[in-house]
Amino acid sequence: MKATAIHVRLVGILFFLFLPLAVSARAETVARCGAGWLERIDGYPVLHLKGTPYEMGYQHGVLFKDHVLENARYLLDVKGEQGTLEWGPVRVKPRALLQTIIETQKRFVPQRYLDEIRGLADGSGLSEENARLANFIPELFHCSGFALMNSATQDGTLYHGRVLDYGIDWRLQEHAVIIVAEPAGGIPFVNVTYAGFVGSVTGMNARHVSIGEMGGGGIGHWEGVPMAWLIREALERAQTLDDAIRIFRDSPRTCQYFYVIADAKTNRAVGMEASWNAFFTVEPGEHHPLLPKPVKDTVLLSAGDRYDELARRAAAGYGTFTAETALRLMDRPVAMKSNLHNVLFEPASTRFWVANAGVDLQPAAERPYQMFQLTELLNRQPDPAAVQLPLSQAAR
Repeated sequence: MKATAIHVRLVGILFFLFLPLAVSARAETVARCGAGWLERIDGYPVLHLKGTPYEMGYQHGVLFKDHVLENARYLLDVKGEQGTLEWGPVRVKPRALLQTIIETQKRFVPQRYLDEIRGLADGSGLSEENARLANFIPELFHCSGFALMNSATQDGTLYHGRVLDYGIDWRLQEHAVIIVAEPAGGIPFVNVTYAGFVGSVTGMNARHVSIGEMGGGGIGHWEGVPMAWLIREALERAQTLDDAIRIFRDSPRTCQYFYVIADAKTNRAVGMEASWNAFFTVEPGEHHPLLPKPVKDTVLLSAGDRYDELARRAAAGYGTFTAETALRLMDRPVAMKSNLHNVLFEPASTRFWVANAGVDLQPAAERPYQMFQLTELLNRQPDPAAVQLPLSQAAR
């Protein structure tokens, strides 16, 4: 979905899920590289990345090379050159706009993320320039998110839902991947993402903190840390909800962005605006001018009629939500036709459910969900018989 000024409303939501763990998942190790490895679980690619930023980037590039190259080619050479985006009164090519964003933001980008992009480029054979350009694409696009808890759910468990409405004609869904990251000196986390992206727009860490975003207006205000890397920073560094809030509050920020952040340790979630010129948080059920229909023990981000429908569903199911009904909160029309992925987090257990758009452009909300658990993924080991790609292998 293009970044345009939209009227955003927030409302609190938390919801109870009770879906059993998949006990018959079929998994195969595809390849290994250093401490990292790629596997497919019931067909879904899962990248395990471990080590320094450069090592993690290199593992990503080598192990998921074909997808990294094809995703970047389509985004930059096809959409980036052939399409146009509105920027104020004019229309510009996305690639040219990305180059402007990079030049504006380069002094705000932590070096370790640039090192990871360099590793990604070296591992995949993608030019470092194109690897950087692709990683700034989230700054062009803006979505819905929500969380449910305490009296709003059947047993009080905290749940956090995330509806990502990007343009599915950009074919990102063909390169969907789950990244299980164990950064040296950082908190392990899961990033529900796409080939070649270092930042995050949907994730949860091993300290039971989950984050999702929604974009608003403010296009052109890029003098700050890119949104996707602020989320990545919070996933990698935040032990608590308050830690995550401080990271956003104390960092230079870019366009208008709203977030839902949840922490199962305290069974708490907040809505938050963290834009270039504004910062505030909204507690569950708190009244706010952007929250015309607050619901006790809930927090929600959406817009227009989608917000109204989500608030109606939350109120109608208040106190009775189960796994199945919680997932249904993300059904259309809460999710748009451009619905790229939906994710439902259960941070206490670290379980999460993912649905992706189809290659036929069917919205994610109309596709089946697949369940994973971060703690289980972190304990997995690769098949020692799988091919080992050397970490020092030259990029091709």
